[in-house]
Amino acid sequence: MEAEKYTLSTIEDYLEAEQRSAIRHEYLYGTIHAMAGGSRRHNQICLSIATMLRRKILKGPCQTYMNDVKVLIRTRLGEIFYYPDVMVGCDPADCHDFYLERPSILFEVTSPSTELTDRREKLTAYQSLASLDHYVIVSQEARLVEWFRRVEDGWERLVLDQPEDRLTFGQIEAGISLGEIYEEIDFG
Repeated sequence: MEAEKYTLSTIEDYLEAEQRSAIRHEYLYGTIHAMAGGSRRHNQICLSIATMLRRKILKGPCQTYMNDVKVLIRTRLGEIFYYPDVMVGCDPADCHDFYLERPSILFEVTSPSTELTDRREKLTAYQSLASLDHYVIVSQEARLVEWFRRVEDGWERLVLDQPEDRLTFGQIEAGISLGEIYEEIDFG
């Protein structure tokens, strides 16, 4: 069996290459990993979330981003760049053109190939961000949302599965219901 070769890349090289690449890649401690494409259902759910949030926070300091803006996470081991499905940033000092370092809210819509990463690796990495108040994992297979929100002594996990269930984000004075997230999605 032949060992797989990895070429370590600098952040600068990665960011430059991403601007020219036809596909997106995530960066984990110097290694670059191509991302799989999403389904139509995945895209519809992401678009619903981003549209609703953008409409509700349009007049404040926060901005909604979808798909092409990365989040940078600095750890003691090095840097990670992920592409969250939907992200809200509220810090005006967070002004890089291609990524945020201090997001307030992150959404990942699960796919069979990414679900474990979203629930383990990304959950741990995202919760290390001091600015992050909410991490939301949205299923595309069923009306099911896991909402991790920062509380006084850590993180609280809520599971939502009814159309009227609502996520509320106090710092941006906005919320979104599961009915809005899954609008026009048929699970039949």
